[in-house]
Amino acid sequence: MFMDNSEHVCADSTCLDDRVRHLPSEDSIYSMCKIFNALQCTTRLKILFLLLQGDLCVKAIEDSLGLTQSAISHSLKNLRQLDLVRVRKEGRFAVYYLADQHVELLVSMCREHVEEVKK
Repeated sequence: MFMDNSEHVCADSTCLDDRVRHLPSEDSIYSMCKIFNALQCTTRLKILFLLLQGDLCVKAIEDSLGLTQSAISHSLKNLRQLDLVRVRKEGRFAVYYLADQHVELLVSMCREHVEEVKK
């Protein structure tokens, strides 16, 4: 059966052009891809969920996840490079925290979505 798409809203070139104009820039898309790629690592995602509950030093993250200091540091470095987490010094300790409310929302909404889909 042949369908004529000339009247279909999705085929309206003006509508499509408008949608394309509202796409993020290539640089933004690339940065978002790097973030989503980083979140494929279960260790990094677990760290974000721990930090969602409050600031922690490397030793506390280590103890919580049962991983080596090297593995935790490597993951934190990746998260810092993407500005998902930040660090501050408290005496001789480095304390990590989520960079901002956007990161909190991203992690929370992802969890909410996954748990909602499971139902």
